[in-house]
Amino acid sequence: MTYKVTLIPGDGIGPEVAKAARKVIDAAGVDIEWEVHPAGGDVINRYGTPLPQETIDSIRNTKLALKGPIGTPIGGGFSSVNVELRRRFKLYANFRPAKSIKGVASRYADVDLIVIRENTEGLYSGLEHFVVPGVVESQRIITQEASERIIRAAFKIAKRFKRKKVTVVHKANILKLSDGLFLEIAREIARENPDIIYEESIVDATAMKLVMDPSQFDVLVMENLFGDIISDLTSGLIGGLGVAPSANLGVDCAIFEAVHGSAPDIAGKGVANPTALILSGALMLFHIGENKAYQNIYKAVSKVIGDGKHTTSDLGGNASTMEYVEALVKEIGKKS
Repeated sequence: MTYKVTLIPGDGIGPEVAKAARKVIDAAGVDIEWEVHPAGGDVINRYGTPLPQETIDSIRNTKLALKGPIGTPIGGGFSSVNVELRRRFKLYANFRPAKSIKGVASRYADVDLIVIRENTEGLYSGLEHFVVPGVVESQRIITQEASERIIRAAFKIAKRFKRKKVTVVHKANILKLSDGLFLEIAREIARENPDIIYEESIVDATAMKLVMDPSQFDVLVMENLFGDIISDLTSGLIGGLGVAPSANLGVDCAIFEAVHGSAPDIAGKGVANPTALILSGALMLFHIGENKAYQNIYKAVSKVIGDGKHTTSDLGGNASTMEYVEALVKEIGKKS
């Protein structure tokens, strides 16, 4: 079977890590027809926008995209391409696994968590206004529809990845109405899934528990802001964003991406670490049912990084991006 996938290289190191990810994914033996389209600050002069219509049309057609990092200016400039993609394609669930990789320096050796973040509302709705000069009001929106959708997604993902427990992270002790609604819906859905252990955890306590002993958790689901913070925290437990994959899932569309920055300071030097985007591509393969290819990529990454002979400098080695990729391709060839 041939799959059509939109590939968005991005900017900064994006084109380098996108090329690397494509090579590794192709080596896994899945027949993919790549549609390469631009997005990011580097294309504004040519298209007048950081997100050209041709890119949007391609994603609408393929319903699958792999996206390299795209930088967002702080305090001005163009709006976030990432946020616009989530809004336009109604990508309501951000899916962030955090799994330890042998050879990656971190405080823990056996982390294996999944964070599910609601993507469409909460404080990130961006509903802000000045009340009077010097006073800004921001609205945090929590709806029954979005809450039910994300919690059902968490239980579905838990079952697909053969997980045993779902923890709902909240602040209902203070935000009694909004997070109270979130918890009420979660409890109803938990009763429909008696085969999955259900827990609740206050967000600040969750952060402390994760740092003390991440093995207490399995799948965690939460609203937007909490998910943004906790998912970065769990990425830190496995060595950072450079080895952390991510997916944004919608009703009929999915975009897989590296969540780290575009690192313009090392762009073009051939030393970027493409692991996060490679693993995001592996998640994409799992999403479309290519489980063997998904497993082979994960095993190859673990083997090559664990050996430490062909890794990029941030992983403790001195290999170039493509030397690392060639080692992965060779390892995948052994398994295929």
